Amino acid sequence: MASPEFRSVELFNRKGRKEKGVLAKTQRLKEKWFSHQPQSWTPSPPGEGREGGLFRNMAEIILTEDGSHTLYVPEMNEHYHSIHGAIQESQYIFINCGFDACKADPMNILEIGFGTGLNAFLTAIKACSGNRSVHYTSIEKYPLPGETTSSLNYHSIMGEDTRELFELIHRSPWNTEVKICNNFVLNKIEEDVTVSVPKGEYDLIFFDAFGPDKQPEMWTRVVFETIAAFTRENGILVTYSAKGEVKRNLRSCGFTVTLLPGPPGKRQIIRADKKAH
Repeated sequence: MASPEFRSVELFNRKGRKEKGVLAKTQRLKEKWFSHQPQSWTPSPPGEGREGGLFRNMAEIILTEDGSHTLYVPEMNEHYHSIHGAIQESQYIFINCGFDACKADPMNILEIGFGTGLNAFLTAIKACSGNRSVHYTSIEKYPLPGETTSSLNYHSIMGEDTRELFELIHRSPWNTEVKICNNFVLNKIEEDVTVSVPKGEYDLIFFDAFGPDKQPEMWTRVVFETIAAFTRENGILVTYSAKGEVKRNLRSCGFTVTLLPGPPGKRQIIRADKKAH
C-alpha cells in the first residue's frame, strides 16, 4: 500500500504511460546524438541572464512520461526534471513532501533554482486556492527566455483556468516583489546562490539546482551553511538528491536528514528539518 503522500504520483504515472514509447524513442535518439558531448559544464559569460545566456539555442523541450514538458540541455547532458514525469516529480517532492509537511502560516519559501517556474506555479495553485499566506523567493542565475517558457504545457495539464497564473508568474519582473494573488507574493531574484543568498527567515527551502555531478559548486557545505543561517527553527528543506555528500553537508549544518521514497524513477529523496538545539 502506497503512502498517502505518494498516491498522487501514482495517478499521474498511470495517466502518463501512453507517452512512454514516444519518450523512449526520443531518449534513444538524444543519447546517440549527444554521446560524444562533454559531460562537464562551463557557464556562459556573466551578464547574459534574461537574454537567454547559457540556454540560447540550446535548451530543448522534451515530453516526459506524465505528458508534461521538461527542458533538455545538451551542453550539460541534463534535464530540468525527471523524464518519468516533470509535474509528478515536482508535485511529490516539493508540494507533497515539502509544502504540505510545513505547518508555518504565513509561510516564507526560498527556492534555489527557479528554472521553468514549475515549482512556483504548483505552489501558487495551492496558495491561491487555500488559506495560507505564502511569500515565495526564488533565486536563478540564468533565467530562461520568454519564448521558451511560453511554450511549456504545464497549465494545459493543471487546467486551462491556471493559464493566466502561469503567465503572470513569468511576466513578473525580476528582482521585484509581485502580488500574484491574495495569498501568494513572488520575488524572483537573478543571482548566483554561490555568491549571495537572499537574506530573510525561511520556513521552507526548495533546493532544486542541477545535480551535484553537474554543478558541484551549488551543493557545498558553504552554500548549505548560508541557507541554514536563514532557515527558521523547525524549518524544512526538500531536494531530489539523496547523495551521500549532500546528506553529510546538511547534517553538518544542523539539519536532521530523513530519506523518503522518491517519485517514479527515483529511489529516495531528502527532507531535512532544522531542529532547535
